[in-house]
Amino acid sequence: MSNYLNASEIREQVSLAGLLTRLGYYPVRASGKEHLYISMLRDSDTNPSLAVNDDLGVWYDHGLGKGGNVIDFSLAYWPNLSFKEVLEKIVAVSNLPLTGQKPDAEPNTRRKHALKVPHYQIEDIKELGNNPAITAYLQQRGVWEAAEGRLKEIYYYVEDEKKQRKQFFAAGWQNEVQGWEVRNKYFKGCLGHKGLTLIPGENDRLAVFEGYINYLSWLTLNPEADSNVLVLNSLALLQGGIKKASDFNEIDLYLDRDKSGEQASLDFIKALPTAIDRSATYQGYGDFNDYLRAGIKANQDFAYQQPTETLFRSAFSR
Repeated sequence: MSNYLNASEIREQVSLAGLLTRLGYYPVRASGKEHLYISMLRDSDTNPSLAVNDDLGVWYDHGLGKGGNVIDFSLAYWPNLSFKEVLEKIVAVSNLPLTGQKPDAEPNTRRKHALKVPHYQIEDIKELGNNPAITAYLQQRGVWEAAEGRLKEIYYYVEDEKKQRKQFFAAGWQNEVQGWEVRNKYFKGCLGHKGLTLIPGENDRLAVFEGYINYLSWLTLNPEADSNVLVLNSLALLQGGIKKASDFNEIDLYLDRDKSGEQASLDFIKALPTAIDRSATYQGYGDFNDYLRAGIKANQDFAYQQPTETLFRSAFSR
């Protein structure tokens, strides 16, 4: 196989909308810069709930509550394939040449319209607590207390090719290449280059998560935890995460309980046999945050019956 199978180059070369077209999917309607599709990631979708912004190179499935870039989509679309096989699939479907050189851009590839990718500018970074919408989002996810001192409020604008600006804000954290991973109720993305996030601990144990919100959920239930933490920020960075995790003797995997997360766990354990899949902790839920929120809701629904501490403990003992 050619050395062209490089994840970062694929992210730059392949248009997500173009990939969907080649797979036989077309948008039902457009809303501004977003194109809405009937989700091909779920059998139950009847209303267009998969939003794709090809200028930004991102997607978000409102039914799944997940999104990301073209590789994240492909990992979800081909859940039974390994990371390498998914990259090969993208290249094959997109008809990219496997010559080890940069391919000529097609009409639907990102390089063709690279100059049209909106420019972003971070205008301000504040501590949490200044923006009620960000506070409400983190409270709704059940991680407000754990987020304090770990997340920031990021204020930024996006400028399109016509120099028109739109203002945005989100909760964010920095990755290892100084990009800002940002989240709010409606958007999941990255300002700058995508990268891993490694949080030093006090021992030789490593806990691995797909997303930062899941890490904060785990921390909410394990406030005294002193493990090192690795947040992948995207399954597209799985191989880099495996390489970084190889420095640790004990590895606990808390990846999502969906097909792509389960395959990522298998790939992780295959590469590092000492790694242990801990996702049974939240069996019956999609990820650690789903599990946390279900427990919080159980506490709220029945708080009048028992002391809160007893309820909280019992809600997470399933």
